[in-house]
Amino acid sequence: MSIALAFMAVVSSAWITPHRSEEGKSPESVIAAVYDVISGPAGQKRDWERMRSLFAPNATLTAIGKGRDGKVRRQVLTVEDYIKLSGPYLEEKGFFETEIASRSEKFRDLVHVWSTYESRSKKEDKPFARGINSFQLWNDGTRWYVLSIVWQEEDAQNPIPEKYVGKG
Repeated sequence: MSIALAFMAVVSSAWITPHRSEEGKSPESVIAAVYDVISGPAGQKRDWERMRSLFAPNATLTAIGKGRDGKVRRQVLTVEDYIKLSGPYLEEKGFFETEIASRSEKFRDLVHVWSTYESRSKKEDKPFARGINSFQLWNDGTRWYVLSIVWQEEDAQNPIPEKYVGKG
């Protein structure tokens, strides 16, 4: 057995199985599940075990945005960091993120999805933000996992290009 195959066997034995049987069968099912887990009304606990089951070990979530000084920054989080830092806000204030368009490219066991989203505090509210989530997903031969999500919100100077909202 090669070193790479031995490493994969050890790592894959530590993975969390999908929380729901349909999750992981397609890139779309994983992305829909991520949006579903983080979305919900104020006071609703999120299913963080389900969230963990969607991500490969050592996966990252990276927010890109401007700091108070106007410089573009990035904040890289593990899934546990995201749960710890964002979880209380999502559960206390309420938050709904909805995919409004997507574009994807696939090569073998790797897929990249540009997922355009809208964010709301309540389902019926007008969006308070829009942006793009860049999902990288990987299939281990049995199911799809999120390797990383990188996101950035649009602003007045940098609106989302038409090709990412389904009109281009």
